[in-house]
Amino acid sequence: MPRTDNKVLNIPPGVAFVDALARGIIADIGESPTALSALTVLLPTRRAVRSLREAFLRLGGGKPMLLPVMRPIGDVDEEAFAFDATALESPPDNALGDSLPPAVSEIERQLLLAELVRAWTKSDGANNANTGQAVRLAAELARLIDQVQTARLTFDRLENLVEGDLAAHWQATVQFLTIVTDHWPKILQARNRIDPAERRNRLLEALAAQWQTTPPAGQIIAAGSTGSIPATGDLLAVIATLPNGQVVLPGLDRHLDEPSWEGLKEAHPQYGLKLLLDRLELEREDVADWPTESDGHNQSRARLASELMRPEAAAQAWRDLKHITPKAIEGLRAFDCADPQAEAGTISLLLREALEHPGRTAVLVTADRDLARRVRAELGRWDIAIDDSAGRPLSESVPGVFLRLCLEALSEELAPVPFLALLKHPLACGGDAAVAFRSMARALERAVLRGPRPAPGFAGLRRAITANKRAPQGLRAWIERLEAAAKPLANALQRRRVSITALVEAHVQFAESLAADVDASGGARLWAGEAGEACAGMIAELAEAARGLRPIAGNEYPALFENL
Repeated sequence: MPRTDNKVLNIPPGVAFVDALARGIIADIGESPTALSALTVLLPTRRAVRSLREAFLRLGGGKPMLLPVMRPIGDVDEEAFAFDATALESPPDNALGDSLPPAVSEIERQLLLAELVRAWTKSDGANNANTGQAVRLAAELARLIDQVQTARLTFDRLENLVEGDLAAHWQATVQFLTIVTDHWPKILQARNRIDPAERRNRLLEALAAQWQTTPPAGQIIAAGSTGSIPATGDLLAVIATLPNGQVVLPGLDRHLDEPSWEGLKEAHPQYGLKLLLDRLELEREDVADWPTESDGHNQSRARLASELMRPEAAAQAWRDLKHITPKAIEGLRAFDCADPQAEAGTISLLLREALEHPGRTAVLVTADRDLARRVRAELGRWDIAIDDSAGRPLSESVPGVFLRLCLEALSEELAPVPFLALLKHPLACGGDAAVAFRSMARALERAVLRGPRPAPGFAGLRRAITANKRAPQGLRAWIERLEAAAKPLANALQRRRVSITALVEAHVQFAESLAADVDASGGARLWAGEAGEACAGMIAELAEAARGLRPIAGNEYPALFENL
């Protein structure tokens, strides 16, 4: 870490954060292959860990080196207590060790809360929520639980939160929220589980207490975090006091005037940093700059950004912007686009242009997920893969769409649109070669799925094929093979009461059977790659979480799966 007495430093806006962080660390520690291994770097996310690892490798120029220990501070676990072996030999009294229960899984929590929602709607005399509705409400309740626990609040004074004319309506809401205030804690206690946010808080608190009592022997840098989670902020405050600890802030605004800084509201992007500095009992001028290769252009642009984000109450300062130099807008361009598709096309061309210049980088920053998806699709036309920091919903991945279509086609009794979407999906082969399977799917479409819709189900398709004298030979046998593969799931979806576990097993069996081709099993194709592994993990978690839960109507399973 840079040799300075300052425990809290800042990497200014306009500077590549991970590159500057890696460069500063290497400049101080040296380029010895083993020098970095004694350092621990805490970062806000797993993505930030990957980015810093790549930055070290870029700066190393291909030379072998042992990288620092890099961990996402928001995903702290028991391994964090192994940062320093001497601390483990005599842990403080409040170290948690094995006494901390495991966190309830997200799917298990959602299913259990959904059962409570359905029980409440039934006892309240309201319209009985179906499984899909209950799972959606359960997701919102889980989000509420996490928000309350992250902020270290409780539901103790919930009943008196609203007064006046809304009190009667609020009491009805309070009755619904007894699901999380009364019933949910009892379920967690019976299962020896705690909520993920509560577990993270307690681990962070224990780690802060341990380091405060027994500082780790190695160097610790916490970089990029704003301390928006109170427990994280407390850990950062401890790190800032350690003999070998430093906190590196991301993009602290040094240009905003003091009255405006003091009046920042929660919606302002600098508000989290302000709270963190208050917790650390520091002023902005107490924060030193991390050594970077910034120039006057970055400073000018940072000042412009500060003015653009000036709080509304201080907007009168815009009357005098003499300190904003022409250099601040150098290189800025504006484009007027006729529609969202034109906007995505323009952005895609600008991103592609960056690839024409070796060493140049480009990034799209947007809160519009639809725009991001459009841009990703446009770049895909040129075989350009981009790293989307927001990730991609599992439901939109190739195996995720396939699993959803398996259910949609059968639950809608082989309606032409969802059934053809399933048959034409890249994973659908039904044990045949892909070319042969697509050929039969197109033959089925021409023979019976264009024009009036056949009668529902496989029986309707078989009758329509028999009635069509021009239907290709082998089409009926092909449909009968598909029917045999789909029969267990189709029967399960029609049952009035069936366990979720049985539905999951039938779902996987049909999907794997349909995904198989002449060269590989369905499992090998369906669960391959990062998206396949994620789907397999979700399915396994669902099957495990569903054990012991009450049966549901089979026709409710597609909505349940879609919402999960």
